Amino acid sequence: FALVAALISLSFGGAVGLMFLMLGCALPQYNQYWPLFVLFFYILSPIPYCIARRLVDDTDATSNACKELAIFLTTGIVVSAFGLPIVFARAELIYWGACALVLTGNTVIFATILGFFLVFGSNDDFSWQQW
Repeated sequence: FALVAALISLSFGGAVGLMFLMLGCALPQYNQYWPLFVLFFYILSPIPYCIARRLVDDTDATSNACKELAIFLTTGIVVSAFGLPIVFARAELIYWGACALVLTGNTVIFATILGFFLVFGSNDDFSWQQW
């Protein structure tokens, strides 16, 4: 039951985050769809960690350079996702209100992605590797 509740709450979080992103794009006073480029960052953010997770043996107790590089790349992707709407707002491509909505959506989406890896990231019988 706990995994089903976690999956439902994660899907709700993803829907709320995407709602904030769409509100930042489609509200009549904003009406600019430049912030949709952050969708690429949503797709790219889990990829380095997933690749490193497949390549690294988890029984190793010491720190692993491959895993640390994956976390570094993921951090760069997440920071870029937060920086892009700010750059768009400074360049006056979008309004600051739209930037705030997109940043709120980023926070919710990345918290949802992190929650997914925390819930389904263990090597139990039911893990994220089945997804």
